Amino acid sequence: MAVLDQLEPKKVFQFFEEMCAIPHGSGNTKAVSDWCADFAKARGLEYHQDAANNIIIIKEATAGYEQAEPVILQGHLDMVCEKVPECAKDMAKEGLDLAVDGDLVLAKGTTLGGDDGIAVAMAMAVLDADDLSHPRIEAVFTVDEEVGMLGAEALDVSPLKGRKFLNLDSEAEGIFTVSCAGGNMTKCTLPVRRSDFTGTALTVTVGGLIGGHSGQEINKGRGNSSLLLGRVLLAMSQVSELRLVAANGGLKDNAIPRETTATVLVADEEKARAAVEQMDAAVKNEYRVTDPDVFVRVSAGETGDAPMDADSTNRCVCFLACAPNGVQVMSADIDGLVQTSLNLGVLATREDAMMATFCVRSSVSSQKEMLRARLTCLAKQLGGKTEVFGDYDAWEYRADSPLRDLMVEVYKDQYGEAPAIEAIHAGVECGLFSGKLPGLDCVSIGPDLTEIHTPRERLSIASTQRMWKFVVEVLKRSK
Repeated sequence: MAVLDQLEPKKVFQFFEEMCAIPHGSGNTKAVSDWCADFAKARGLEYHQDAANNIIIIKEATAGYEQAEPVILQGHLDMVCEKVPECAKDMAKEGLDLAVDGDLVLAKGTTLGGDDGIAVAMAMAVLDADDLSHPRIEAVFTVDEEVGMLGAEALDVSPLKGRKFLNLDSEAEGIFTVSCAGGNMTKCTLPVRRSDFTGTALTVTVGGLIGGHSGQEINKGRGNSSLLLGRVLLAMSQVSELRLVAANGGLKDNAIPRETTATVLVADEEKARAAVEQMDAAVKNEYRVTDPDVFVRVSAGETGDAPMDADSTNRCVCFLACAPNGVQVMSADIDGLVQTSLNLGVLATREDAMMATFCVRSSVSSQKEMLRARLTCLAKQLGGKTEVFGDYDAWEYRADSPLRDLMVEVYKDQYGEAPAIEAIHAGVECGLFSGKLPGLDCVSIGPDLTEIHTPRERLSIASTQRMWKFVVEVLKRSK
C-alpha cells in the first residue's frame, strides 16, 4: 500500500515512492536505471541509456514552445545507504520503508536519499504531465554521484541540445547555487635515499586538531597537522643534526588532517626536545581559537629502518615547511566565497619516497592550474615529481545568466523576496557538465532537507510543494 499517495503534488510523490522501493545505493543502480528506461518506453519518449546506467530522457516541446531553447533537468540516481545499528534491512536488496511525520517524509531506520530522489521525481513528473507548457525537456539522470561523480564523468552528452541547465538536487529551499569549485588530487613524490646515522630516536606527533572537509571548512583557519609537523621538524633541524625516518598523517585526500607523526634520529636530544616544547607553546597560542586542543609531543622512538640521508631529510623537511596550503584567493564576485585553495590531505612515507597528496580546488580553472604548476615547480626543485588524478572542471560564476535572472524573477513573484545566490567551494556535477557543454547556463535548487546521508534524514513536504510550483512556472516562462 502506498504511503505517500495522499501527498501533493501527487505525481512527484508517486515517482518518489516508486524510486524508494528500488534499492539504489551507489554502485547498485542498474535496477533504478531500468525503471527510468521502462518509464520512457511506456510513454514513447526518446531515451539514451549507457553502460554505466546513466540515462537521458527527452520530451519534445509543447505547442507554442517549439522555438524555445531546450531546458535540461538533472539529478542523480544513487543514494548514500546508511542505517541505524538495530535496522536489519539489506539496503542492497530491499527498498526503503517510508513514513510521514507531520510535514516530513522519512525512511524508517535508514537514509532517505531525498536529494537524488526528489530531483528524479520532479523531472519525471514534468516528463509525465500532459497539461504543462514547456520547451523541449532533456532529463539527465546520472549515477554514482555520491562516490565521485563517476556517472557524470562517463556520460556522453551528444544527445543534449540544451544549454539551460536546472539541477534539482540541492538541499535548501531559497538558495540558488550558481558556481562550484573544480579540482583535482595532486600527488607530490620525493625520492629518498637512506644511510646509517648515529643518534637518538624520537617520535614527534602533532595532533588534537579539529580537521574537517577541505572544501567546506578550509576557510576556518584550522591547522593542518602535516604542515605543522614540517614547521616542527624545521625547528628541530635548526638546533640539532636530524635525520627523518618516516612521516605519516591524514586519512583522506579531501580532509584536513588532524594528526601526523614522524620518527627521527637527532644528534642532540636535549636541544631537539626543547625545540619541540617551544613549537608546542607557539601552535597552542596560534590556534587557541580554531584548534584549542592542539598539541606537539615528543617521546622516545623506535626504528628498525635506516633513516634518510642528510640531503633527503633536508628536501622532505623543506617541502613540508614550504608547501602552499589553505585559502589562496577569495572571490571578488561572491562575498565570502573561497575561490581557490589546496589542502595536504595524506602524507605517507615508504622506503624510497615520501608522498604528499593535495586536494586542489578553484572555481576559476586557470587558478586551479596555477596551483598544480606551483606544486610541480616545488617538487621538481626538490628532486621530485607530481601526478594529477581525479581532475574535474570548475563551474565558473556567470555574471550574465538569463536562466538565473528568470528564476530570480519567478522566485520574487512566488515568495515576495529575492533568493540567496550562493556558490560552494566543493565539486558538484554541474561543474562536470559545464566542462562538457560549453556555454552552459546553470542553476542548482532543491527543497528543504535535513540530516542528509544519515538515518535522521527528512524531506519537507511543504517545501517540495513550493519547489514544484516554482519549477512549473520557470518552464512556463522559458519561451
